[in-house]
Amino acid sequence: MLDWITNTITAFNYWGIALLMFLENIIPPIPSELIMPLAGFTVTQGKLTFWGVVVAGTIGSLLGALPWYYVSRRLGENQLKRWIDKYGKWLNLTNEDIDKSQDSFRKYGAAVVLFGRLIPGIRTFISVPAGLQKMPWLEFLGFSLIGSLCWNLLLTYAGFMLGQNFGLVEKFLGPVAAVVLLGLALFLIVWVVQRKKPAQ
Repeated sequence: MLDWITNTITAFNYWGIALLMFLENIIPPIPSELIMPLAGFTVTQGKLTFWGVVVAGTIGSLLGALPWYYVSRRLGENQLKRWIDKYGKWLNLTNEDIDKSQDSFRKYGAAVVLFGRLIPGIRTFISVPAGLQKMPWLEFLGFSLIGSLCWNLLLTYAGFMLGQNFGLVEKFLGPVAAVVLLGLALFLIVWVVQRKKPAQ
């Protein structure tokens, strides 16, 4: 995955960053924790500008947040849950997750959208309760913009600072990549085990 992310950024520059961040908000296993620091590292090589990377990543994040929002808003809770019953297993998404996210949204409102963009794992699906509760799209876009901008700025700066010492970059990204791959492996194991359990 690390090589794929690196090659995409190298080949497409800002467009590649935007594309990766778009996919990261739709498909959970693609981590922004790798994308944006790597993009920040390219700034130190003079290939991209710091703010260009941040803007590209934030645009990708915003575009990636919209599909879940609009699908949830259009389908409504009942249809969405029926869809999750059929296909949610591929995204590790359950109806219980939807219920919990809606409870949080009802309790904390827009703050869930804002701070949810800063939390790995939650970031991908935070658009769902906003859509189900028919949060005004301009408000949703505004809070998503603030949260995404803060997150991408932090990760890009981390990559930029580490990029001043290539050895540190390798030491930092290597373990992160290993953790991500380990997490994916554990996810697959848990999913297989749960699927084999008899229905109660």
